Amino acid sequence: MLGFPVDDTNSSIFFLTGSPGLEWQYPWLSIPFSCINAMVLSGNCLVLHVIWTEPSLHEPMFYFLAMLALSDLCMGLSTVHTVLGILWGLSQEVTLDACIAQTYFIHGLSLTESGVLLPMAFDQFIAICNPLRYTSILTNARIIKIGLGILGRSFMFIISPITHLKFFHYCHPHILSDSFCLHQNLLRLACSDIRFNTFYALALVICTLFLDSVLILGSYILILHPVLATTSQEERLKSLHTGVSHICAVLVFYISITGLTMVHHFRKHLSPVVHILMGNIYIIFTPLMNPIIYSVKTQQICSRIQRWYSLKRY
Repeated sequence: MLGFPVDDTNSSIFFLTGSPGLEWQYPWLSIPFSCINAMVLSGNCLVLHVIWTEPSLHEPMFYFLAMLALSDLCMGLSTVHTVLGILWGLSQEVTLDACIAQTYFIHGLSLTESGVLLPMAFDQFIAICNPLRYTSILTNARIIKIGLGILGRSFMFIISPITHLKFFHYCHPHILSDSFCLHQNLLRLACSDIRFNTFYALALVICTLFLDSVLILGSYILILHPVLATTSQEERLKSLHTGVSHICAVLVFYISITGLTMVHHFRKHLSPVVHILMGNIYIIFTPLMNPIIYSVKTQQICSRIQRWYSLKRY
């Protein structure tokens, strides 16, 4: 394992962790990671391209899907340089300012993804329960306001705790437990009073991620009532099928973020390899799976991609 200068606690340089005990396999591990990151970038770019170039997809549902793909794309771009930098042997060092910037974007994009999944559930609710008023409720102006509200909630509310990280004294060895920077990782290295950051972060999670998940669950409970009341089994299956993609995206996001939270909470009882693996799953799995889910499960996206590839081929 690479040696870190753990005694220099006054330095503004921090060290990211790769996979302990597997350093000699980094060149081989970099191959699948590079392929996965290429799939993340190309998959989300493909979804954005299809939605942008197809006028028939200029509908509220696909606008929200474009927001989701854009947040996944930005998440991949914000972490790929540190993860692959370690595996390629380029650098495990990161300055405090760069680490804080990466922390800001990772947490902001996570809140953005949760925020986008919520209006997507509302979109499903309107489409199934009140289809005649769908276009009058989800107008372009209202979608723009929703998008701006999501960005404001995601990136404005986290400025205060992220800014505090700059002024903490980090007296513990500057070794981060992931291959990227997170708020909770920096807090563990600080010897300053971190109570504000701790309670603020908890309140923010409750008011955003937890509240979003409750509202999403509530929307599907409301959806089930008219769906189950439908006498036609064909119509019932059709209505349920429209929400499959969104349900899968919700499960992928919340399972990965809950898994990372549990790993951080029980880190003392788990192998460092499990910690690193769960961290990488968190930043890669959701951006990788969302374009796959929507490309396979959404008929309009799937047919456009197939047609696009057939035109390129011939």
